[in-house]
Parts: sequence; structure tokens; C-alpha cells
Amino acid sequence: MNVSLENIDKVSALLTVKLGKADYQEKVDKSLKELRHKIQMPGFRKGMVPAGLVKKMYGKTVLVEEVNKLLSDAVSKYIEENHLHVLGEPLPNVECQEKIDFDTQEDFDFVFDVALAPDFKAELSKDDKVDYYDIDVTDEMVDSQVKMYAQRNGKYEKVDTYADNDMLKGLLAELDENGNTKEGGIQLEDTVMMPAYMKNDGQKAIFANAKVNDVLVFNPHTAWDGNAAELASLLKTDKETAAEMKSDFSFQVNEITRFVPGELTQEIFDQVFGKDVVKTEEEFRAKVKDAIARQFVADSDYKFLLDVRKYLMDKVGKLEFPDKLLKRIMLQNNQDKGEQFVEDNYDKSIEELTWHLIREQLVRANGIKIEREDISAMAKEATRAQFAQYGMLNVPEELLENYAKEMLKKQESVEGLANRAIEAKLANALKEQVTLERKPISAADFNKMFE
Repeated sequence: MNVSLENIDKVSALLTVKLGKADYQEKVDKSLKELRHKIQMPGFRKGMVPAGLVKKMYGKTVLVEEVNKLLSDAVSKYIEENHLHVLGEPLPNVECQEKIDFDTQEDFDFVFDVALAPDFKAELSKDDKVDYYDIDVTDEMVDSQVKMYAQRNGKYEKVDTYADNDMLKGLLAELDENGNTKEGGIQLEDTVMMPAYMKNDGQKAIFANAKVNDVLVFNPHTAWDGNAAELASLLKTDKETAAEMKSDFSFQVNEITRFVPGELTQEIFDQVFGKDVVKTEEEFRAKVKDAIARQFVADSDYKFLLDVRKYLMDKVGKLEFPDKLLKRIMLQNNQDKGEQFVEDNYDKSIEELTWHLIREQLVRANGIKIEREDISAMAKEATRAQFAQYGMLNVPEELLENYAKEMLKKQESVEGLANRAIEAKLANALKEQVTLERKPISAADFNKMFE
């Protein structure tokens, strides 16, 4: 067997594999022998079919299989041993490849087109300045989070006078054109409404300072801007009927209920941060602020990597790629979508490939490696972040472990977590290498950058 590489240019080459009979014959004979012991044929006991007959019937098929195995192994081994940075899979050359005849040939030459990664250097130093956004944790954010925790000890109380966000319960009755209760019209007892959710401010104002036993007249269709789903829910009818219902209704207030947030207690402090970690509201607010800030760091790092990507792609410049060959490879991987798909998406693919190659260099240069423990830790971190969105900051380790184990059962989840772990390590490494242009920013303005 002989494998050789001929460079066509800096980013493409011809890989030739020459196979002789001595390279494959022993493997073919062994496979035929094993096959002879397995096959069953009328007139012969199992394992006793004549070798010549087996070779006649299956020899060509076995030859093709063994040659293809040798060929695949030879190409992979050559690429690995010669440290070739190959893009995609080598493809059979359409110009130099001679026709193969497995019926008559004993020696075979296979020629492949190989796409090579361009040679470039991606480096960063303190001379490189990259923006880093420090998202401001406002008092309003802390207040909102603390309020959410306080609601855990909240309760519903009956009150006499309506205020915004209160819940009303009463008799809802359809009216005729004269303002009287419509005979045969809709009448619903114990209807529950929250006027604060009405779309029309004028209709909403009708309920301001309403008291128990008041009878108020409003128009549901106007109040909810004709939203069929909301009207159907209120009037207990189907959407089609509700959409056409434009009558005024009376509402007799029988009950007004208000949610009253609870007090911040040591019990809440312990639930959120663990027993006796904080003892006062001031300490509690400070810990809440720190927790929000930690959540923002991941967002800031993500934006930092996006900016590093753009910065380095501009710094590296346009790379040379074997476009014609890469389009063949792309078409090979997307045969069901056709050539037009390749043409429409090629430029974007090259952009992503360029960043992939840059990132590969950065990962190698910084000695970043991902172990199973890193993936598991990222799974727990992702789970912790999900719970944090619901205000659960003191999640038991056992629960995190269980959730993480479930995530790690899915291969696509493992791949995604591994990628996140790499990016987290890469962000930390690159932040130390460049000069960070720190920019304070509000969460709202930060989010606008992604719109």
C-alpha cells in the first residue's frame, strides 16, 4: 500500500492511495472463510458449502467491502499521522480517478480531493482592546426580586373597596338596548374578573374605587378590544359567539379580594440562601443583588465572545478557501436541498467556518480541555440558572445532581454543554489577555443590542 499527497495549492491537495493484491487478499480470504461457516444453502450442510462456490457468489462483494475498509483506514491514518488540517471529508476526484473494475483488476488506485484549512495566526494581547459590558443591577431589580420572595408568605384578603390588581367576583348580566337585563341573555353568577387586565383604559376606569354591592355597567367587547379568546373565557361561550357579542353588561360586585405580600422573615432568608446565612433584610438584599450580578456575568461574557469573534475576524482578514471543493462537500452533506441551497448559504457557512478555525486556535493556544467533570458542572450550572429564574437560589445539591444526570442522558445536550463549557473557559482566558474597555450599561440597553 502506498499513500501520497500532492498539493494543488495552499488549500487543496490530491491524496492518492495505491492498493495491491497483497494488501487485501488475506483479509478477503478470511472474510470468505468466515462467511462459508455462516451461510446456509440448499443441498449443503451449514458450513459445508464449497469454498469455490462461496467465492463465486460472494467474492466480488467481499472484495469491495474489504478494499473500502482498507481505503478508509488508510486515508484516516495518513491524515492523522501527517497532522493534516482537513476540512470536511475527502471526496473522490472526478478528473484523475480512473474507472475501477473489481472483476478484472488486482491493483487499485484511488484519488481524492482534499480541502485543507488555510494557514493563519489568531493572537490577542494587551494591545487589543475589546468592549466588556458591566450590566447594572438596579435597586428596582433588587426590589422586584425581594418582593417576589415576600409573596411566598403573602395571602389573599377580602376588602371593601377595589384597587388596581384586585380580583372581583360577582353577577355578570347581559343588557338590552334600553339598559335592562336582557331576557334570555347571558347571566353568570360568581364571575371572576381582574379589571387591571382590560385592554381599554376607559372601561378599566369604570371599576375604580368600586365597592361591594355596587352595580357597574361596562362593555366586555370594548374592554378586551374584541379578543375572542378572552371574551369566550369571561362569557363561558365559544369564540365565534363571543367575538360577535357587543352588548353592554352589568356587574354586581359581591366580593373584592386583594393579595397582600407577606413580611420578610428568617424563614424566607433560610429558604433562599440556606439556614442562618443572612439574618437581616439588609444582608438579604445584598445577597440578592450579588446573585443577580452573577447571572449577568454569563450574559456579559457571551457578548464579550461575540465582540472578540468580530474583532478577530476583522484582524485575521479574509481567508483563502477551496471554494469549489467546499461547495461539493456542502452539497454532499445536503443532497436533499440541492445546489441552490449551497449557493444561498455558502457565504454564511464560510463565515461560521472561519470563526470555528479561529476558535480552535484559541482553544489550543490556551490549553483548554473539557473533561466529563466540566460538562457535569455546566449541567448543574445550567440547572441552577433555570431555578434562579423562578427565584430559587438555594437549590439542594442532590436536586441539581438529579437534574444534571437527566440532561447528560441526551447526546445533543452533552454536546451543547461541552460547547458552553469551552466558551466559559475561553472567555475567562481571553479576558486576561486583552485590554477590557469596560462599559457600564443598563439591562434594557444591553438587551437592545440583541434586537
